[in-house]
Amino acid sequence: MAELSVVAWALLAMAAVVIGLSKTAIPGSATVSVAIFAAVMPAKESTGTILLLLILADLFAITIYRRTVNWRVIVRLVPAVVVGVLLGVAFLAWASDEWVKRTIGIILLGVIAVTLLRRWLSRAAADDRPHRVAAAAYGALSGFTTMVANAAGPVMSMYLLAARFPVKEFLGTTAWFFFLVNVSKVPFSIGLGLIAVPGLLLDLVLVPLVVAGALLGRWWANRIDQRLFERVVIAVTVVGALYLVWPW
Repeated sequence: MAELSVVAWALLAMAAVVIGLSKTAIPGSATVSVAIFAAVMPAKESTGTILLLLILADLFAITIYRRTVNWRVIVRLVPAVVVGVLLGVAFLAWASDEWVKRTIGIILLGVIAVTLLRRWLSRAAADDRPHRVAAAAYGALSGFTTMVANAAGPVMSMYLLAARFPVKEFLGTTAWFFFLVNVSKVPFSIGLGLIAVPGLLLDLVLVPLVVAGALLGRWWANRIDQRLFERVVIAVTVVGALYLVWPW
């Protein structure tokens, strides 16, 4: 922590606020925080550090949106997510930091492109029952990207945007989905050495900012328009993905 510059601390503080905001108002925006943490810290170590902050924000989200959850969607995704998480564990065991960042960024851009193309062609689902193949594909990608870089928010967002979920149901479903997934990742992260004492100390400093972001998101979610909501989700997803891919 003592080695971090003032600029680094400012970036981490902003990332912590965005983490809270992403769980209660703008799903997918946490990808920006993932990119910031990966820029300030070693990519692998950053995934374990940010994971605990995400779980804290998840607790706020599941409390706020506990009555607007579509459990059918979550249950449908579980088998594919488990496969994706296990693949992510195997990938982290041998991949370098650079490979981690580039792989996740490429996947996210691919997901965005496919989803926008489907919407443009007016072939997106009109209800909350996307095709089983789509559920398997998005579920596996969610599991893989969340294990490798805590960056599954955009994948899940694209899946639910295609299903035209209302804002509150969208937020409630993603809240419970990621709370369950993130908690299940903790043993793997400890085993891979991604969660360590320096990261825990950094998390303690950033906790108040995560809470502030979550409360701000709750206020905003009650006022945001559905169309604006979808555009913001897509925009922050593109920004985060491009950062991960770009050769800084």
